[in-house]
Amino acid sequence: MKLLLIFLASLCVGHAVEQDLSEKVFVFPVSSANSYVKPIATLEQPLTAATLCMRYFSSLSRTQTLFSLATPAHPNAFLLYKPSVGVYQLHINDVSLNVPGLPDQTGKWNSVCWTWDSNSGLNTLWVNGKRSGRKILGAKASITGVPSIILGQEQDSYGGDFVQAQSFVGDITDVHLWNSTISPCEIKFYMKGRAFTPGNLLNWKNLHYSIAGSVYEEQSDFDKLNCS
Repeated sequence: MKLLLIFLASLCVGHAVEQDLSEKVFVFPVSSANSYVKPIATLEQPLTAATLCMRYFSSLSRTQTLFSLATPAHPNAFLLYKPSVGVYQLHINDVSLNVPGLPDQTGKWNSVCWTWDSNSGLNTLWVNGKRSGRKILGAKASITGVPSIILGQEQDSYGGDFVQAQSFVGDITDVHLWNSTISPCEIKFYMKGRAFTPGNLLNWKNLHYSIAGSVYEEQSDFDKLNCS
């Protein structure tokens, strides 16, 4: 089974493209159960710490999935889910935690960063420059196996079983993933659209990815906004 999963992952990589997506966004214009972007990342060792940063624009207030990383053992190995406005749900190895009271807005760009360290189990969520209280989730956990990463859909099984009601509708850009917890200063630079050290697992300026369904690559308008 492990060899089969690695073979299937290699097929996905073979159909992927690699691009600098600076000044670009992925547009998800309609609710769908078959439209998504699949970034490619290789985990050479178990993931015991991570930082995810991304920006999104959506006019919907319903449940949406922002970032889904599944492994063969855990469909929600590292999932950033949005139940409602101002509320985020973090999942590590299928265990979840709600983080409410954060300043996101519909119809505007939102910048989100999530840090997790398995040694302490501490998770921190930053939204538009404001951070949550530190929460415990995934203490002593590790994420192992060939990762399946999806933008715009939640994986209810490894690489599939998408549900339209959980799909993302809007724009996504500037997705970066690190295998460490980056510093608050780097997060501040990211939030303000300034220079920062790109992700070493996923790097928007050198992204390996494939697209399925009704997803479009368009020019970003984030840099035209007031990011001060």
